[in-house]
Amino acid sequence: MSIARYSRPQMTAIWDAANKFRVWFEIEAHACDALAELGVIPKDAAAAVWAKGDLPYTPERIARIDAIEAETRHDVIAFLTELAEHVGEPARFIHQGMTSSDVLDTCLAVQMTQAADILLADIDGLLAALETRAFEFKDLVCMGRSHGIHAEPVTIGLKFAGFHAEFQRARMRLLAARADIATCAISGAVGTFANIDPRVEEHVAAKLGLTPEPVSTQVIPRDRHAQFFATLGTIASSIERVAVEIRHMQRTEVREAEEYFSPGQKGSSAMPHKRNPVLTENLTGLARMVRGYAVPAYENVALWHERDISHSSVERYIGPDATITLDFALARLTNVVARLVVYPDVVERNLNQLGGLIFSQRILLALTQAGTSREDAYRLVQRNAMQVWDAAGQGRETKGMFLALLKADPEVSKALSAAQIDEMFDLGYHTKHVDTIFKRVFGRA
Repeated sequence: MSIARYSRPQMTAIWDAANKFRVWFEIEAHACDALAELGVIPKDAAAAVWAKGDLPYTPERIARIDAIEAETRHDVIAFLTELAEHVGEPARFIHQGMTSSDVLDTCLAVQMTQAADILLADIDGLLAALETRAFEFKDLVCMGRSHGIHAEPVTIGLKFAGFHAEFQRARMRLLAARADIATCAISGAVGTFANIDPRVEEHVAAKLGLTPEPVSTQVIPRDRHAQFFATLGTIASSIERVAVEIRHMQRTEVREAEEYFSPGQKGSSAMPHKRNPVLTENLTGLARMVRGYAVPAYENVALWHERDISHSSVERYIGPDATITLDFALARLTNVVARLVVYPDVVERNLNQLGGLIFSQRILLALTQAGTSREDAYRLVQRNAMQVWDAAGQGRETKGMFLALLKADPEVSKALSAAQIDEMFDLGYHTKHVDTIFKRVFGRA
């Protein structure tokens, strides 16, 4: 279950008993209004439900419901019994033609849409932080890596732009998942509307901002829920991708950026010098938890016939836990991104660490353009590059070494002049389309 350490009040409030019972009451009261309009129950009875039952769900009321449930072993009956104590005689018209799942599933849809709205706001906050840092470091050239090894130059801003584009997609997926989950079922036992008019469902759905479920059997089909939790898991994976990149950048041997380390903060109980990436490591762990909730959501899809309750206990866990954890993780990541400390001098040092090897592809391509076969061009570039690689591995100075070796290589200099080789060692070549990428992501450069 979610714990206070990784919870924020606004999201936890959605799953509190007070909010749940409030939604249950609104479902029942709106249904009574619709039944009254259809002439099924007296209008004064529907009015009495609102007048006498529309009270805050205080700790005392919740305790009373819990006490009744301890005897009845049925949560909805306990709720209705307590409500009847306030409404009085007209309470006999509450829940006409309905079944427990009508209340439970419709309420869950409301809670999940409420949670989705908070998560969407969280993503908006993260997008704003990513955009700010992307433009701040748009032109800060850094080492791009493949397989963890120096590859070719990128910029710190491009890293943030890539994350921004990913969370734009996350937002679109969550909007779609929210729409998919926002359905209402007030269709009665086995979902046939035998004892309740479909117009009641339409009325309740409209009042709660939902849409009627086309075929609800006795429950709303759980493929909707599976998609919702899968979307949360995908968002969590995107959080982890950012976290892992920051964790790598904070490694002592890299040290291009690090989490903000506040005054008075301690990194280790044993080693006073430590400044550890604890927030992003924490995000990696939280992402694992949110992804884990997708599997039981998938397993909830295959229920028996028109209804069983094997999904119920699962959703009592994963509904609160997944949304509360993801809400916390998104907020934490936003803070990490906004306060991330970047070290431009270290970024430049790492860029020059291998003595110009990052320009190897440019030399390769230039040789092929000059008439050398690709196989021979690759051989020529590699044999010079490996000398620099080995020298770097031995701790020797490699500044300018690759350029000098290429100019001294008779086969290379036969195809390319010294000036042509010099031209290949230009960082600006690698950043000439940064503005194009930014316009794709942000609509501006």
